[in-house]
Amino acid sequence: MGRYQTLIFVSMGGTCRSILAKAIYHKINGDHSLEAKSRGLVVLFSEPVNQKAAAIAKSKGIDIDGEKSEPLMESDFSDDTIVLVMTDLLKKQVYEKFENALNVYSIREFTEEAVDVETLFGGELVDYGMGYEYLEKLVEKVSEKLNPQYAKI
Repeated sequence: MGRYQTLIFVSMGGTCRSILAKAIYHKINGDHSLEAKSRGLVVLFSEPVNQKAAAIAKSKGIDIDGEKSEPLMESDFSDDTIVLVMTDLLKKQVYEKFENALNVYSIREFTEEAVDVETLFGGELVDYGMGYEYLEKLVEKVSEKLNPQYAKI
């Protein structure tokens, strides 16, 4: 399968974008994937998934209702783990916060796209829908790069 065994998606609070990215990744890859996880950079206590994100996911056939935020930890980093964060600024913050951080990329950078996946928090449901569509596009590219044998033809 390649160099990585684990894929961690990271957003600021871990209640929306990273959970969506993990769920999209599993929907695309099924059993033929790396172990995917969702983490938040700033998680003081576990919180449930954002309700608007859950509604958008459900409309796409994905159930994330039971998901909760989990903090990114020093132990999450290893040679066989890739960490994809939602923005370039978040990547900088991860390297500043964690001494042993490695294999950290913004999802925009990893997929060679021009625009970060900005926060959806506080937006209207339509904003979450547009954010989902963009995130799905990026996660499909991530999947193709990490699992080329399962890429869509």
